[in-house]
Amino acid sequence: MPNEIWLIRHGETEWSLSGAHTSRTDIPLTPTGRERAAAIGRYLAGKQFALVLTSPMLRARDTCRLAGFGDVAQIEPNLCEWDYGDYEGLTTRQIQAERPGWSLWEDGTPNGESVDHAAARTQAVIARALEAPGDVALFAHGHILRILAGGWLGLPANSGRLFALSTAALSTLGYEREARVISRWNLSVSG
Repeated sequence: MPNEIWLIRHGETEWSLSGAHTSRTDIPLTPTGRERAAAIGRYLAGKQFALVLTSPMLRARDTCRLAGFGDVAQIEPNLCEWDYGDYEGLTTRQIQAERPGWSLWEDGTPNGESVDHAAARTQAVIARALEAPGDVALFAHGHILRILAGGWLGLPANSGRLFALSTAALSTLGYEREARVISRWNLSVSG
């Protein structure tokens, strides 16, 4: 089992800045997103990972590359963001104008992925990480990493709603004795 699984959310994009739901739309990092990805690299300088996995989406791959791990990263399709279906590119406010009280976590999206399907993908990622002989880094997206964290703790798929996660944030999953824990969450690094 790995000592720790590091979760690294991609840097800022125009859509993350506006609050638009972004899953399969492949958009680049903003200049701020690129700067914060480089700051992650400075924070992790010298850190060795037995396995580095990244979502195939440009924003995650660029965050990984700018953090200094692009040469060792492997593409992991199961780290793609939760598929928002017809709500791709819309903000929660726009959706709630049509569906008052709508919650992604409770109501899902038309023609999108169920939270349970997204959670099954994260379990496959966890299984792969547990096979690594040391620490693992995962470069991915906000909702899928939140679902993964809940799954790590054995919580229901929709428990990800309880974990706020900023762009370019670092989190760590690990163990306290034999119990799975979140050892750090939503750490913002600078400089």
